[in-house]
Formats: sequence, structure tokens, C-alpha cells
Amino acid sequence: MSRAQVALAWVLAQPAVTAPIVGATKAHHLEDAVAAADLVLTDDELSRLGEHYVPHRPVGY
Repeated sequence: MSRAQVALAWVLAQPAVTAPIVGATKAHHLEDAVAAADLVLTDDELSRLGEHYVPHRPVGY
């Protein structure tokens, strides 16, 4: 799996995300996005990937 697939899978696992925005300028970008939808990360993987993430307030709030 690619880093993009893991990153998109992590985003998809976040409860606050209802529709991630994916920009695809090349076919492999779209292929990564589709593959990420089937990638299931464990709780440990999600925790390790998110441990350095700092949430930001959405623009306009």
C-alpha cells in the first residue's frame, strides 16, 4: 500500500470527517483513493498515525 492510501484511510477513519476531498490529477491518485476505502487500519495503527496530529478549527468557525 502507498503512503497516500494509508493517509486517506486514516482520514476516512476520523469521526468528524464526512466527505474527504480528494484531488486526482493522475490515474494513480484516483486508484490510491479507491484502494484507501478498502483499507482497514487497526486501533493501534490509527493511534500511532494520529499521535502527532494537532486538530485545527475549521475555517469560518
